[in-house]
Amino acid sequence: MIRVNFKSHNKEVICSKGENLLEIARNNKIFIDAPCNGNVSCGKCKVKLLKGKVDTEKTLHIKDEEWEQGYILACNTKVIEDIEIEVPSKLSSSMHGMKIEGSDKKKDQEIFDRAKKIIEDNNFDFKTNIEKTYIELDKPTIDDNICDIDRIERYVRNNLGYDEIDYTVELLRKVPEVIRESDFNVTITYVKKKNKITILNIEPGNNENQLYGVAIDIGTTSVVVCLVDLYSKEIVDKASSGNAQIKYGADVIHRIIYSTKKNGLKHLRDAVIDETINPLLESIYIKNNIDKDNVVSLVIAGNTTMSSLFLGVHTDYLRQEPFIPPFLKSPKLIGKDIGLNVNDSAYIFLAPSVASYVGGDITAGVLSAGIWTSEENILFIDLGTNGEIVFGNKDYMMSCACSAGPAFEGGGISCGMRASNGAIEKVSIDKETLYPKLSIIGDDKPIGICGSGIIDLICQMLLSGVVDRRGKINKDLNNDRIRFNEHEIGEYVLAFKEEYGIENDITVTEVDIDNFIRAKGAIYSGAATLIESLGMDFSAIDKVYIAGGIGNNLNIENSILIGLLPDIEREKFAYIGNSSLVGSYLALVSKEAKMKLQDIGNEMTYVELSVYPTYMDEFISACFLPHTNIEQFPTVKELLENKMKI
Repeated sequence: MIRVNFKSHNKEVICSKGENLLEIARNNKIFIDAPCNGNVSCGKCKVKLLKGKVDTEKTLHIKDEEWEQGYILACNTKVIEDIEIEVPSKLSSSMHGMKIEGSDKKKDQEIFDRAKKIIEDNNFDFKTNIEKTYIELDKPTIDDNICDIDRIERYVRNNLGYDEIDYTVELLRKVPEVIRESDFNVTITYVKKKNKITILNIEPGNNENQLYGVAIDIGTTSVVVCLVDLYSKEIVDKASSGNAQIKYGADVIHRIIYSTKKNGLKHLRDAVIDETINPLLESIYIKNNIDKDNVVSLVIAGNTTMSSLFLGVHTDYLRQEPFIPPFLKSPKLIGKDIGLNVNDSAYIFLAPSVASYVGGDITAGVLSAGIWTSEENILFIDLGTNGEIVFGNKDYMMSCACSAGPAFEGGGISCGMRASNGAIEKVSIDKETLYPKLSIIGDDKPIGICGSGIIDLICQMLLSGVVDRRGKINKDLNNDRIRFNEHEIGEYVLAFKEEYGIENDITVTEVDIDNFIRAKGAIYSGAATLIESLGMDFSAIDKVYIAGGIGNNLNIENSILIGLLPDIEREKFAYIGNSSLVGSYLALVSKEAKMKLQDIGNEMTYVELSVYPTYMDEFISACFLPHTNIEQFPTVKELLENKMKI
């Protein structure tokens, strides 16, 4: 047996000779970022070998100076003797401390209020079918010796007007002691349905004032949990973190592939429930002094893959043509079925999906955006790990999904990272000196660059002449921030190690730029194709709603200049936050909104871009800065022409 000491985690584990280092870390709940799921293609699982020897080899992802410092790829390393490993702090920060919408409480409240107004304007009631009632039962006697549960049913029938009660065996197990503990005065929580109620919880004494629900957005990259008071409909608290499934791959395809391995499906389900959602719930309960048994209703939204993995349902056919999902509508679920840290009988509703790659996060987003009630044509773009687009109004809604990959979350970029402390989120470049000015999350030393920063950077590199419209770095520029390796691949130095006292330079390469250009091209071409399928073009758009994690710091102007978004009037653009979470909240607090969410899932039409005749041509044309047809971007054309004149 061999000992592996993860010094950065103060944890020593035992393994067998020849085991893969990444799998050792995964099996011992030590987070190492592996967007490519360990196939040696992304280079993000770099760790530092402090002591001992391993079976590994240098790859193109490890620079010479990093190799000399002891850096290796965990996925490409087998353990052959006792070793000591350091996991760089930036890998852990990719999981913890992730910046997620909601940090700006004022902006967050405005987004929720806007969505609530849409519901109110459509005369939807903010009512649920869950209630709490304090009841005083007759104490049993020799003459009145009916069983405990019948005693409750008699009270309900005589005093509340319901003919029948339903309950689970878990509820039944609590009844005898709870009613005697409180001298037969108890509070019941129940769901109303015609003349019947289902009792979810029973508590001693009068506790009518505590009744809670939870809205959850399960993103591929991050998870957000929102605790809601079901009486006041107010948000009590929110908590968020990275989705622990990240360690099995950055995107849904890698996770689907991992799910087919031995115990893979269980590992993925445990990661999102036991390692992500339940700890978030527990943190909220402790902070707000709340009993989990008073959490009796949940609405959860995620893409089709996330919803399937959440339930532990086989997902491999999602990625195989003809791309068939295992389910679209939510099955009947209660807390105990899933193992969530809520009341065992809590009702759980999954937002309905539309197709394999348009899931419940998008139907919930459409609910909150109000496309279903709008007279105007709305283009809805969710910029997350997956790129989903909806176009329509109250008469029709068309949707599609783009294979953008994880670039908007920092994936596929050599120095890319998710939006957490140390991430460069905004960039400007002095056109004379080519010196970059960086805005860093946490105002700390830079570690890498996140999606919003990459958009700013590429735009600034284009406008300052560092790159041409193909994304290639200008070899004629004589500047210490521009350099080329032995393969003539250019890179731009965002931060010299001497500037910030960091271990290595932070650079963006032509390969990184090319990866991002393909990602932004997928979004633009997807939107163009979707609108074209209706015989329209971008001039038909009245509003553009941007949702997703990147949106909060997205520079609209820069996004247009690089060809991510269409070059139309800027006042048409608006950021609508985590629309998936907002839509889940609406369905949680309004039974009518939940019904509308189900209708949206049924009514939305899905366009499969991979088989659409003109999509590939459109995509190739969009893989340029901003586009091969510059006439589609008059703003950029004018800027570049003026620059040439100067």
